[in-house]
Amino acid sequence: MPKGYWIARIDVADMDKYKLYVAANAKPFAEFGAKFLVRSGRYEAPEGTSRSRNVVIEFPSYQAALDCYRSPAYQQAIQLRLPVATGDLIIIEGYDGPQPS
Repeated sequence: MPKGYWIARIDVADMDKYKLYVAANAKPFAEFGAKFLVRSGRYEAPEGTSRSRNVVIEFPSYQAALDCYRSPAYQQAIQLRLPVATGDLIIIEGYDGPQPS
């Protein structure tokens, strides 16, 4: 079964208040098996637009990724983020088919 991923790009206006969101999302992330693959860090944007923070979170399945987002605990955490950050988030199913050789 393919894994699920959150791909998020975020601009944070108030980092101190954003940290409250980060603390609040820890519980649902742990509950649904989230693993950070990318969490901010150095980047280049050779095409298109970018935001100041980029995050990729892996889940055991696409359904787990959806369930985490829809969970009451994560929906509460979002309320801490919305006033202090602007972002884009997609939830996407991973690919486990043939790869280039």
